[in-house]
Amino acid sequence: MKKSNTILDIALQTIETESNAIANLKNLINTDFENAVNFIFNSKGRVIITGIGKSAIIAQKIVATMNSTGTPAIFMHAADAIHGDLGNIQKEDAVICISKSGNTPEIKVLVPLIQNYGNKLIALTGNPESFLGTQADFTLNCYIEKEACTNNLAPTTSTTAQLVIGDALAVCLLNLKEFSSNDFAKYHPGGALGKRLYLRVSDLVDKHELPAVSPTTKIKDVILEISNKRLGATAVLDKDKIVGMITDGDIRRMLENEENIGQLTAQDIMNSNPKTINSNDMAIDALNRLENFGITQILVVNDNEKYMGIVHLHDLIKEGIF
Repeated sequence: MKKSNTILDIALQTIETESNAIANLKNLINTDFENAVNFIFNSKGRVIITGIGKSAIIAQKIVATMNSTGTPAIFMHAADAIHGDLGNIQKEDAVICISKSGNTPEIKVLVPLIQNYGNKLIALTGNPESFLGTQADFTLNCYIEKEACTNNLAPTTSTTAQLVIGDALAVCLLNLKEFSSNDFAKYHPGGALGKRLYLRVSDLVDKHELPAVSPTTKIKDVILEISNKRLGATAVLDKDKIVGMITDGDIRRMLENEENIGQLTAQDIMNSNPKTINSNDMAIDALNRLENFGITQILVVNDNEKYMGIVHLHDLIKEGIF
């Protein structure tokens, strides 16, 4: 078993090797990169990304990143392409081929086939002088000096460099498309990030009953209302107008400070200036208000200031917003 300091040295050396290679990519970005981005941006088709081995795995990740940021992309394995999957390529599509060496047998077979289709070919390779690099319409150089692997064999630094160039492509396209946070939410409706961008306060309060008491409601009945509705609070309404709010914290403080509670009513212990939020506001806005005021519940109102319910911090946690 290797000593701990040896393991840490190897880990640090791996990170240093890869970070140096990534930093050097800045020196390799040229007009081919810019032209490739502009071509994809102006294209009416999709982006087909292909590779073999570890490069194929990186291709899948770049496809996922592009799809989630507004650039339609499809993965096509280089080996499968020459056995039927070339049918994925449509007339207006751009093709990105990823290969460290640019000289693998599969790539040498695939490139002429893509050229026969008339599609523009973008090479992402560590060897611009390779077969792939010289045959492509645009060549993106992701050269690395060495792999992080001790034997300089296993794809480590090279695949990291490929991924970074892919991210750079995706982010450039994202900016050209003016892809907004709202657009992002459309592609991520099921995730916590998406929920922050589309979930509204009304989506939370619709699930609950509306705990409410009048200013003259006896404390015993106030406690029952809070307990039965299980939101840790109740609104105090004078007819339909909110005049206060009582939380379970208010109940505890009352019990600590008052010996005779039999004659107390809601108006005696309520907060007469409760915090509210509009039902059309975003759920993330509700979270921000709860955090800013150091509270766990907030009353929800509509545009006419009508009481619509309560949002509790637990609702936001349950939805993954918090």
